[in-house]
Amino acid sequence: MKAIKKLNNNVVVCVDGKGRELIAMGKGLGFQSLPREVSLSEIERTFYDFEVSEQNILKDLPADVVLFTASLMDIIKNELPYDLSSNATLVMADHIAFAIERAKQNIVVKMPLLYEVQQMYPLEYKIGKYALKKIKREFEIDLPNDEITGIALNLINSRLKVKDTANKATGLEYEDMLNEVTEIIEQTQRIIIDKDSFDYSRYATHLLYLFQRIRNNKTINSANYILYKDLVDKFPSIEICVSKICHHIEEKWKVQLSEDEKLYLMLHVNRICVRKDCNLQYRA
Repeated sequence: MKAIKKLNNNVVVCVDGKGRELIAMGKGLGFQSLPREVSLSEIERTFYDFEVSEQNILKDLPADVVLFTASLMDIIKNELPYDLSSNATLVMADHIAFAIERAKQNIVVKMPLLYEVQQMYPLEYKIGKYALKKIKREFEIDLPNDEITGIALNLINSRLKVKDTANKATGLEYEDMLNEVTEIIEQTQRIIIDKDSFDYSRYATHLLYLFQRIRNNKTINSANYILYKDLVDKFPSIEICVSKICHHIEEKWKVQLSEDEKLYLMLHVNRICVRKDCNLQYRA
């Protein structure tokens, strides 16, 4: 197997004996000059069918989180009666890394859909509960039970299935709002967001959850006031952007967003702007 491109010190792009491109992970794989032949004994994990944009995301994720998630997903896939998309492991690793980073910074984002997920998707909820226990033990970190919902929703979102047209009108409404919010971000931050990128897919997923909560009158109200004020002070341009987004949502849907929902927006708007080099440093 030949390593042809370094993503970071432990992750490289390789070409196997059949000419197929893959991602290989292993301690120090990227240290030496490339291209070079690598032995199977050097490789801890391989991943096929990765897009270039996904390679860029993988480059920034902690290797220990990715390896842990890959092993976890091997177990999860055996428990599910349906197939997952090819990037399900990457999406889950990104979610777990984000959750760990939030916990380290004492950021708590409540997920009010916990009861609904538990009732509507009992298997995914059960798996989420198991996964959370494994994450807490592996990384020796205390994560809230709300993360069960986040893990379950990741699985549901990664399920390969025929598109559901039953709620087409609602889906179009959310899609329109997503496009309008994205346009506000582009205008206020003076960037172009690549809608074919993994970054956008992740950002869009989180905003669609937000829209669902808003339309079902399940907005968040918890104890993040100090954190919200802190972010407003640190990132005034993002606060201006989020204020415009909130005004647009409130005007169109006739709802009042809580400060916790604004915090949720700030975290994800900031995150996608970080990828566009908007001179931001807070990476929640």
